[in-house]
Amino acid sequence: MDKTFNPGAIEQTCYTDWEQNGYFKPSGQGEPYCILLPPPNVTGSLHMGHAFQHTIMDTLTRYHRMKGDNTLWQCGTDHAGIATQMVVERQLDAQGKSRHDLGREAFLEKVWEWKAESGGTISQQMRRLGTSTDWDREVFTMDENLSKAVTKVFVELHKEGLIYRGKRLVNWDPVLHTAVSDLEVVNEEEAGHMWHMRYPLADGSGELVVATTRPETMLGDTAVAVHPDDQRYASMVGKEIKLPLTGRLIPIIADDYVDQEFGTGCVKITPAHDFNDYDMGKRHDLPMINILTDDAKLNDDVPEAYRGMDRFDARKQIVADLEAQGVLVKIEPHSLKVPRGDRSGTVIEPYLTDQWYVAVESLAKPAIEAVESGEIRFVPENWNKTYYQWMHNIQDWCISRQLWWGHRIPAWYDDAGNIYVGEDEAAVRRENGLDDAVALKQDEDVLDTWFSSALWPFATMGWPEKTPELETFVPSSVLVTGFDIIFFWVARMIMMTKKFTGKIPFKDIYITGLIRDEQGDKMSKSKGNVLDPIDLIDGISLDALLEKRTGGMMQPQKAEKIAKRTRKQFPEGIASYGTDALRFTFAAMASTSRDINFDMGRVEGYRNFCNKIWNASRFVLMNTETEDTGANASASERELSVADRWIWARFYQTVTDFEQAIAQYRFDIAAQALYEFTWNQFCDWYLELTKPVLNSEHSSDAQKRGTRHTLVNVLEQLMRLLHPVMPFITESIWQRVAPLTAVGAGETASVMTQAFPQMPAEGVDQDALADIEWFKKVIVGIRNIRGEMDISPNKPLSVMLRNATAEDEQRFDTLSLYVTRMAKLEDVKVLAQDETAPPSASAIVGEMEVLIPMAGLIDKDAELARISKAMEKIEKDVARTQGKLSNENFVSKAPEAVIEKEKQKLAEASQQLAKLQEQYKSIEAI
Repeated sequence: MDKTFNPGAIEQTCYTDWEQNGYFKPSGQGEPYCILLPPPNVTGSLHMGHAFQHTIMDTLTRYHRMKGDNTLWQCGTDHAGIATQMVVERQLDAQGKSRHDLGREAFLEKVWEWKAESGGTISQQMRRLGTSTDWDREVFTMDENLSKAVTKVFVELHKEGLIYRGKRLVNWDPVLHTAVSDLEVVNEEEAGHMWHMRYPLADGSGELVVATTRPETMLGDTAVAVHPDDQRYASMVGKEIKLPLTGRLIPIIADDYVDQEFGTGCVKITPAHDFNDYDMGKRHDLPMINILTDDAKLNDDVPEAYRGMDRFDARKQIVADLEAQGVLVKIEPHSLKVPRGDRSGTVIEPYLTDQWYVAVESLAKPAIEAVESGEIRFVPENWNKTYYQWMHNIQDWCISRQLWWGHRIPAWYDDAGNIYVGEDEAAVRRENGLDDAVALKQDEDVLDTWFSSALWPFATMGWPEKTPELETFVPSSVLVTGFDIIFFWVARMIMMTKKFTGKIPFKDIYITGLIRDEQGDKMSKSKGNVLDPIDLIDGISLDALLEKRTGGMMQPQKAEKIAKRTRKQFPEGIASYGTDALRFTFAAMASTSRDINFDMGRVEGYRNFCNKIWNASRFVLMNTETEDTGANASASERELSVADRWIWARFYQTVTDFEQAIAQYRFDIAAQALYEFTWNQFCDWYLELTKPVLNSEHSSDAQKRGTRHTLVNVLEQLMRLLHPVMPFITESIWQRVAPLTAVGAGETASVMTQAFPQMPAEGVDQDALADIEWFKKVIVGIRNIRGEMDISPNKPLSVMLRNATAEDEQRFDTLSLYVTRMAKLEDVKVLAQDETAPPSASAIVGEMEVLIPMAGLIDKDAELARISKAMEKIEKDVARTQGKLSNENFVSKAPEAVIEKEKQKLAEASQQLAKLQEQYKSIEAI
């Protein structure tokens, strides 16, 4: 093996071998185990959230594959209607063209060309992360067979009356000219204003004052609402007001929705331009006046003076006109949530337009019951509440989008405006008795991307054909996804899968947290804090990182701010950590928290963990590759020491802990179990415990053979245990160590095709566990004394045992080889009950005291002087910190975090001082 671990030298070779050998295909004979990859957008690249979730999915997949399950990780990508169309439109815009210049067919050809050239980026990045998906089954949401499934679902739901066309309020993007889903709307708080206006009663008997954040929408007002219990306005309900600037008469209505404590208790109602007003308008049968065009300019339903004006220009003019007429009461600063399109960045308009909808109430009921009954389980369970809250208040789903890229809606119109729905035009003519003389035109719209992805669990398995995969892998075992799409994807998959297969789509839904930066901020390009997982794997220079984060920014001040932050955080760029270290970091951070702050220090720590594994494996191979490891020897020819039996017991305990954690989706606990055993037990303790046996001339061949056999076999099984989380380093090491074991290389020449370690039927050796845990306490106690008394680790010591039981004496006798070698002891004496010990430092092991006489070991005067100097320094630190904390000026002005840090510093210093004082007394007594 190379002296140092170099991830780049092994990762690509390993992955190519796995893929070429077909190791990712379902092959186990056990229970079906399936995971569906949430299909990333074909436009995208791998971000930290993807990498985090893919690590979890791959860990589960590799684990169940090794358990012998019939394991499938189904992968694919989503056509991402708006996102993809925007990318290609930007390319055309750079050439001075638009999609309308090309026409629909030519434009779609351009999109397909772009998809073929660039759309596979994320698949290649997934390979870099070691994801073991079945690439031969990779699908795309616009593949022919998936498109057929989409069309069939649409047609069948339409026949049942569950899909209909209607005029309703939608989120409208006036730049993209399409309806968008709630998920594509970003609501961020912005500074705005509240305009207060007088609305006069038509009979001249008074006026009402209403307030609005959008004065331009008053031109579409069709009522003013008050609360039915508000006595201030009880006599006005039923009367009319004369709408300023228009002269229209609109009624005063009463509705429980109005908050009589907010503002004046009067609310202007604009049903065509506000979602809450829309619902109220339906309740009171109010007219719905749309005042906007599809590009957010005022239309012909407003007074002539405002027609054709942009909505925000019209706002300024309307406010000026209201002020001129004396109608404007006041303007107040007001912060409000402004909805913006996540793609275009423009302010989204509630807009009344004809769209296609799914009536979801009947579909929602069985989807709710599936979770209530426990048939589908959320992990963590508290996400049930979020799911129920939305599902019990579900609204009909707008599924049409005014785009060209996507699944074309299978509906046709004749010249009379009649609508026909069918799988294709031929089917429409055949089923409706329409001959070729009847002109038909297909609907221009495409379906919402979420409509096709809602069919993912069964369309990817060949539906509507009755395929073996549909029978075997529906329902899948677990869905790993984020909480932000529980409504938009998870719920819809449950509804559609129940409707069209009668099955649930998945048994468990594991909801992950959101990966944030070290300060807890959301990662975004605008903040300049995005981390690319591939950069963490390969490393990136500071200059390249700065270009990534600030390149193309229009605002120099913002770019410099991001650059300054980046230089401070990564003064030398980002080092190469390798895939295994990054994956282990993700696993170790996969707690039940909603937000997960990504810590670069942990990646570095787990890279050191990889180095530790590599170096330990080199030690094992150097001591076994050219020696007899007892691979073909009988058990009687291999004598296992108590340390050998102990490490096997600890290993199988770790296997159990790991499997229990995985079953509960506690990847953080599973990672901790792996780390604790590998670093602390195997590397730090067991490898040291093998040296006295292997290097002693008094050890028999059977004893040495037993220890070598344990070394290589524990390491081989440890590689299997670590493999689901750390696939590359374990494959590389396993290839070297397996030939030395009973496993051998054989035909299954990959660790990923081996069986996962399994607890032996006889359980673990409890006596060996107890013996070595006792031994460790003795060694740690002696080492602590050496450290506290500044005694060289190589200086031989004499030890006395006080209050030793017969069991303690027996253990000392059994483990004498280990104790004397690892603690550097020259003699051990058991004190009689009445025997007095000389002045000694002591360590407690159970009821036994381990005593080390100090006479002759240390220079008493020099040691007392050293400790006095150390105490003096700490006393000054304590006094300084106490002074700060007693200073009222400091405490009142300093941030809470700074004060807390000072308190912690004081506590630590006081603890150190107490420890030094104890040492001083001990040495003074010598």
